[in-house]
Amino acid sequence: MDDTRREFLKAGAKLAAVAAVPQALHGLSGRVIGANDRVRVGIVGLRGRGENHITAFGHLPNVEIAALCDIDDSVMSERLAQVQKMGFKPKTYVDIRKLLEDQSIDAVSIATPHHWHAVMAIWTMQAGKDVYVEKPLSHNLWEGQQLIRAVAKYNRILQHGTQSRSNPSMIEAMDKMQKEGVIGDVYLSRGLCFKWRDTIGRTPVSPVPAGVNYDLWTGPAPLKPFTKNHFHYNWHWFWDYGNGDLGNQGIHQLDMARWGLGLGCTFPNRISAVGGHVMFDDDQQTPNVLNSAFEFDQPNGKRVLLEFAVRHWMTNHEAEIGLAHKASADSNEKASGGLGPKEGSYNSVGNIFYGPKGYLAIDNAAGYQTWLGRDQQPGPSAPMAKEDHFANFIACVISRKKEDLRAPVEEGHLSAGLAHLANASYRLGRTLNFDPVAQTVKGDEEANLLLRDGDRSYRAPFSVPQNI
Repeated sequence: MDDTRREFLKAGAKLAAVAAVPQALHGLSGRVIGANDRVRVGIVGLRGRGENHITAFGHLPNVEIAALCDIDDSVMSERLAQVQKMGFKPKTYVDIRKLLEDQSIDAVSIATPHHWHAVMAIWTMQAGKDVYVEKPLSHNLWEGQQLIRAVAKYNRILQHGTQSRSNPSMIEAMDKMQKEGVIGDVYLSRGLCFKWRDTIGRTPVSPVPAGVNYDLWTGPAPLKPFTKNHFHYNWHWFWDYGNGDLGNQGIHQLDMARWGLGLGCTFPNRISAVGGHVMFDDDQQTPNVLNSAFEFDQPNGKRVLLEFAVRHWMTNHEAEIGLAHKASADSNEKASGGLGPKEGSYNSVGNIFYGPKGYLAIDNAAGYQTWLGRDQQPGPSAPMAKEDHFANFIACVISRKKEDLRAPVEEGHLSAGLAHLANASYRLGRTLNFDPVAQTVKGDEEANLLLRDGDRSYRAPFSVPQNI
């Protein structure tokens, strides 16, 4: 093992995977972008969150949406019309590899299903382009390690889609805890992902919809017969493609939970998760109730704790988180929009941080509040502000200053890694004793295999390369 093994986030077990990088992309380099130039962006994955990427990039004065890529013709038609109304004339693609051959593209924004994130991001960097990749950074822990290596080797800008890092209210909340010590030293961080998620039912094998390239949609995952539940949005609830709600909505709150503990670049020493798929008899594989605990042993002998709760149905609020949400459980489902299954009613999504002087609560829709002292008197608070995460990415693409990124690859790997570790603990039914430096589970090869999708493997030619 070389010396980099001893450096955080450059460590990793030597795990087997087939390298399948498009050879035509090697050797390309991005063009030099002047301060007054427009950054030419290609957006891949246009349904759901991809529409938010279009809106965000389209409103930045120094960005041109130059390319769109999607495997579903109906989604492409709708998004192309939307982008053209914004004044852009993008090229359209079904296969990202064709988009990456265009040397005039400066950056690629990825909003595909999770199982594609790492493969596309590495291909993009090898093509000499910068990348914005949606959360979670990776589909498994090993992919995050490979992405860190790729960013370093190809010297690219990578922004992870945990946009709370660019929200002034969230930055203020962190400063209140870490710089001003408003609640004292934080010893416990709690994340909540209480989202109303109805049953997905059961869907039979059926013909692939007209205009859909299902082979490309499947990509790195095993090619299985098409069913509606394995496709738009509900792919989140199958291990081959998604990471459950912990790695979906929950990744934002995991990221905040880590941030608020002020631990910097470190993984936990022990991880335990219990839960299940309750109430419903349907196709879903991932749990809809999950309670996870993470223990971080500190050099001073102290321990700090992070706990996370996922719930899918009727539940209580905590620390007033969720009171700002309207009681509406509908979301429209159509070819290119809707984020079903139905969700939205009485959601409580946020974070609570506990210290010896009080506690601070963050509502992802309402901002933050504090309660101080034995009498829990109201302390500092602020409403939710507007984030500028995409603008931060573009600014760094132009400046080439990785240090100015608010959600660099290392932070994305840590936060996504917590989801991967908790999911592995749940799936194996045991506590994981983790080596934070080597980033491997001690004495548990079954867990280490799961943490690199060894149970699923990669379908050629859509592989994350072993050697970066």
